[in-house]
Amino acid sequence: MKQKILKVGNSLGVTIPSEFAKLVGIRPGDKVEVLRRRNKNELIYQFSGIQQLTIGEGFLKKKRIKKNKKIKKNK
Repeated sequence: MKQKILKVGNSLGVTIPSEFAKLVGIRPGDKVEVLRRRNKNELIYQFSGIQQLTIGEGFLKKKRIKKNKKIKKNK
């Protein structure tokens, strides 16, 4: 998901789409830990009280089918 960087007073901020917030169970006022990975130029946001996301039943099947197709093409 791509988001724009916004100016918030003298700081910068990133918005979280409401659909994502509802999905993971975060609300205004929740704590967030921001980790920085310098070698990969990444920021990681860890929300406290976050719910674990479920993977759809067909996810692994689709992934296996794609892998099998790639293997067959390479032969």
